[in-house]
Amino acid sequence: MQKSWQIPRRTFLRGLGTAIALPALEAMVAPAKAVAAAAGGAAAAAPKRMAFVYIPNGVIMENWTPRQVGANYALSPTLQPLKPFQNDFTLISGFAHDKARANGDGPGDHARANATFLTGVQARKTAGADIRLGVSVDQVAAQKLGRATRFPSLELSCDRGRNAGSCDSGYSCAYQFNLAWKSETTPMSPEVDPRLVFERLFGGGGAAETKESRERRQRYNQSILDFVLEDANRLKGKLGTTDQRKLDEYLTAVRELEMRIQQAERVVDDLPAYAKPVGIPQENADHIRIMFDMMTLAFQTDTTRVATFLIAHDGSNRPYKGLGVTDGHHQLSHHQGDKDKIAKIAKIDYYHMQQFAYFLDKLRTTKDVDGKSLLDNSMILLGGGISDGNRHWHHDLPVIVAGRAGGTFRQGRHIRVEKTPLSNLFLTMLDQMDVRIPRFGDSTGRFNGLYA
Repeated sequence: MQKSWQIPRRTFLRGLGTAIALPALEAMVAPAKAVAAAAGGAAAAAPKRMAFVYIPNGVIMENWTPRQVGANYALSPTLQPLKPFQNDFTLISGFAHDKARANGDGPGDHARANATFLTGVQARKTAGADIRLGVSVDQVAAQKLGRATRFPSLELSCDRGRNAGSCDSGYSCAYQFNLAWKSETTPMSPEVDPRLVFERLFGGGGAAETKESRERRQRYNQSILDFVLEDANRLKGKLGTTDQRKLDEYLTAVRELEMRIQQAERVVDDLPAYAKPVGIPQENADHIRIMFDMMTLAFQTDTTRVATFLIAHDGSNRPYKGLGVTDGHHQLSHHQGDKDKIAKIAKIDYYHMQQFAYFLDKLRTTKDVDGKSLLDNSMILLGGGISDGNRHWHHDLPVIVAGRAGGTFRQGRHIRVEKTPLSNLFLTMLDQMDVRIPRFGDSTGRFNGLYA
């Protein structure tokens, strides 16, 4: 039998240098609302979340774009990994980012693609300290909503960032290695090390206490959960059976993630010549999926409602040896019609969709406070600032929007637009976060095609 005792939504399990936010529990719902929900009435409201996932260097467009539009379209070859989620996302063809084009600034398409993607603003061409861009859409939301959560936003990447120096034809590296911009001159550097992300999400207290906790855990091979076990057991005694099960499942997920990070660290320790920092998995797929797990836990615990993930920066020349692709991605993207190179890029595109499918599955199988899934209450945009990498096209961008924004979006379609700024979609997404502004970047209006 479920107990009627109520706890605040922003409750933490605490221990030395540790503060673990709780997932959505029935005990967080006011008793009257819980009874109404059980009787078929209105459930407790859940917050909406937004995330942006970036894929670099364009895609093979003929393998990406379905032939049909509307509902019941046949998925293209690249999108096949997303088949179990076809009714949970909409593919939108035809969006453009004019400010990623040269517009008189010459070469540097990869830097501009990255810089413009979430800002809709032309980057000042400079390799010096006088960078200038614009506030990104995620940070517009974070500045309005950040006070409601422990962290205003979460920025992740699988590439170690650079905020100085010249990276692409005279553009500062800051443009190419950051998606999120807090102001016109301040990028939000993403975190690449899963261990540091984990400590940020679950660490608590002052810096000295957090450091002591980490060192003690490592010395005695303890889990972060060992530090909150007493608090967790005290809480469980006050919860009903359903919430006890939810709490056990959540703490198990935290522990499994912690163990995967520890395993990555052990692999690195066994390879003294391995150049990556401690905590970064050797396999790229493991790295991506751990970061997706971090985002899921951050949303599940309402630690943040806004996240960005740079899977790789535009211009990345990462090889994908696990796929049998030893050539660099950027090098391959300039394929000039070579069928062998096109086939290798298609493998990379398919691989990225496999990782995205993993994230969608995590979100769809995680329940929110209102009984729906996290995916139902989220807006997840995956895309890139280049469509055809061989031609450096910044129109007809690859864009997927997953999640129903709390029931507002109708998914399961392929929509085609013409000469429409991607910034129009960002205005619509901000509306759903209750952040209403008249204009964003180079927007010309709001995109209404997703509404139910």
